[in-house]
Amino acid sequence: MIAAVVSLGGLAFVLAIGLGIASKIFAVEIDPKVAAINEILPGANCGGCGYAGCSAFAEALVAGEINPSECKASGSEAIEEMSRILGVSVEQKEKTIATIFCQGATDKCKPKYQYEGIEDCKAALLLGDGYKACPYSCLGFGSCVKACPFKAIKIEPTGLPSIDENRCTGCGSCISQCPQGVIKLVPISKLCYIPCSSKDKGKAVRQACDVGCLACGLCVKKCPEQAITMENNCPVIDPEKCTGCGTCAEKCPRKIIRIQIQK
Repeated sequence: MIAAVVSLGGLAFVLAIGLGIASKIFAVEIDPKVAAINEILPGANCGGCGYAGCSAFAEALVAGEINPSECKASGSEAIEEMSRILGVSVEQKEKTIATIFCQGATDKCKPKYQYEGIEDCKAALLLGDGYKACPYSCLGFGSCVKACPFKAIKIEPTGLPSIDENRCTGCGSCISQCPQGVIKLVPISKLCYIPCSSKDKGKAVRQACDVGCLACGLCVKKCPEQAITMENNCPVIDPEKCTGCGTCAEKCPRKIIRIQIQK
């Protein structure tokens, strides 16, 4: 028995030495710049930069494949610090925030039937294109809430999500998980948008929703800066052209246009 214990102990000792030597021989050295940048990154692994996670982003930065401002979850100070480590000058991009392009709350958008299935937007959409009369509306089951790594979204009593602009980083994780495509990124200094995603015309919209865009085109015709275009019966505001004059909001028969410009 003693001999067996000694034998096993000796074998373990030899294997430990072998593993120690192997770890030295096959060790992969980490670039100190990658390590330093990893310390600065938020560690959310949101994927907004297009890479699998923060570590992959840090490696791409050091390799010169991308610039620090592509990390949407990092603030201006973090981006400046990463730029200093890399020895590069980077022009910071304006912050964008996720915005809900739908107002079809449960008391505004008519139901087609009573849904009692899995509380997930993608699952609900499989049953007759959703339970709401408007086939383009937000379903309100919180797929976006689950996807947000920054806890910036919550479902309100109205059945629609709200976004905390102080927490939202514009990473786009919620956008990729919204099956209806009603979430879009908007520059925080120019929150100019029409909160509706319907592609239907007036009659169909009236029958489905009390606050949907009627696609009448008045906003397009009346905009003095020609900042609004009609795409698939849905008006789209170009934030670069919009001056915030409010003419479109004034002329809109349903008064749903949102104009908020920081000056």
